[in-house]
Amino acid sequence: MGDLSAVARDLAPTGTLRAAVNLGNPVLAHGTPADPGGVTVDLAREVAARLDVPVEFACFDAARKSFEALTSGAADLGFLAIEPARAAEVAFTAPYVVIEGVYAVVDGSPFATTADVDRPGVRIGVKQGSVYDLYLTRTVEHATIVRGEDGVTAFETEGLEVAAGIRQPMTAYVAAHPGTRLLPGRFMEIRQAVCTTPARRPETVTFLHELVEELKATGFVADALRRAGQDATVAPPA
Repeated sequence: MGDLSAVARDLAPTGTLRAAVNLGNPVLAHGTPADPGGVTVDLAREVAARLDVPVEFACFDAARKSFEALTSGAADLGFLAIEPARAAEVAFTAPYVVIEGVYAVVDGSPFATTADVDRPGVRIGVKQGSVYDLYLTRTVEHATIVRGEDGVTAFETEGLEVAAGIRQPMTAYVAAHPGTRLLPGRFMEIRQAVCTTPARRPETVTFLHELVEELKATGFVADALRRAGQDATVAPPA
């Protein structure tokens, strides 16, 4: 990748790579702000190692807060799902992992498939500012989106018809809550990417893109997911 000193100055202008991590998505990160772990933490450490700079983590409980840290200049590096609503303010790599958005309903629900949900009178609980909030806001035509700190919390407290979320934690939720079930299939594919801001030099964004492709190809991403106990799918080559 050539001389990376210019990339280091551009991506980590303070001399430390400040990485925004979303502890609210267990597929991507876990632990505490003082001791985070997971694939995004491993990726941030690898970016910092390649640039020969230290790394510090700013940990949040929601993707929208990570997005705000990145776009406000409080963070240099982020890990967000690719979504058109974010594209003007975020420069994405190709995805490194693909996860799924799924719906949970109560056992007596009349819905059999994800396509059944978008109808008048149906309320879908989502985590505010999540990629599935942005996606459903853009695509749902008849149902109502109800935003909260967590989709299943809104689902429970407000007696909603549907809860939206990420497959892995939603699978754990229905396992722990008899009387609920997941609808078959997915309502969206969530493509998680490394990102920074568009004001960075093109060479910096290219460095991140090429590094992500290398780390997918060498098994780094798969190993990081395995260490974290996650079964998400590594994204195919760009």
